This record gives sequence, C-alpha cells and structure tokens, in this order.
Amino acid sequence: MPTLEIKGDWKITKGKLKQKWAALTDDDLQYAEGKHDELLGRIQKRTGETREAVEKAIKETNAACGCN
Repeated sequence: MPTLEIKGDWKITKGKLKQKWAALTDDDLQYAEGKHDELLGRIQKRTGETREAVEKAIKETNAACGCN
C-alpha cells in the first residue's frame, strides 16, 4: 500500500480505526512520514490482525471517508 493512501486525512482515518479496534490508542496510531511499516506493525500487535487485514481496513476506511 503506497504511503499516500495512508496520509489522506489521517485524523478521520485514525478515528475510524479506533472505532473498529477499540484497543488502539493515539500512540499506536501516531503516523510519521516513512514509518508506514512501523505503524502497520503496531496496529497488528495491538489487534492481533494480519498485515493484510490491517491494510484492507485502512484502505476501506480511506475510501469510505473520501480521504484518498
């Protein structure tokens, strides 16, 4: 997943991901340029989901809010 897909409107995406996985914290979802893999790893660790499931959730969230 290209970095630009995550960057969209990150505040909206972050809120939607926290609704989907209540265990996520703001620290888990802190996005820094160039830290795409680290972000996915933190979400995976906290939720127990696969990398593919996390990427799909981010992609779907961005599409639903028009963040791309």
